[in-house]
Amino acid sequence: MYKILGFIVVLFLVGCGYKPTSYYAKDVLGDKIYAQVMISKVDPKNSVIIKDALNEAIITRFLGKLTTKEQADTKLFVTLGSTSFSPILYDNNGYVISYKAKVILKFKYEDKQGEIQTLSTSGEYDFPIEANSVISESKRFEAIRYASLDAINEFVSTISVRGMQNGKHSK
Repeated sequence: MYKILGFIVVLFLVGCGYKPTSYYAKDVLGDKIYAQVMISKVDPKNSVIIKDALNEAIITRFLGKLTTKEQADTKLFVTLGSTSFSPILYDNNGYVISYKAKVILKFKYEDKQGEIQTLSTSGEYDFPIEANSVISESKRFEAIRYASLDAINEFVSTISVRGMQNGKHSK
């Protein structure tokens, strides 16, 4: 039963011309992507986390290949705008038990024709902590990583929409 239902869903999606946002993002950005994250002098560890998240997104979400600057179809330059942590949930005694991490990333990307566009995105991630404790380094880095992935997903969605609007997706 589930196989038949799954087949019908796949048939419907293929038949209606559905294409995921990664298709349009790859169409806009190309296959070979150079990515550079500007190292923050204030917090260089966060820049490394963001670089790892960006590389992961290029491979898994854009379905692209990381390459050198000279061979790239698109050059991505990412700068960490800011990171912040806000308490969002308290226990009965007034202690913080959950935080929201927010990351703002600034993207500048250049295509093969030399056209440069900029975009600023934000990502959020909620995470729990023990009552009456501070945020551990591992929790902090994990939160920044997931918030960065959220901001990168917003970037993917935005350029996919731009690609559809500009007609760059027609093949």
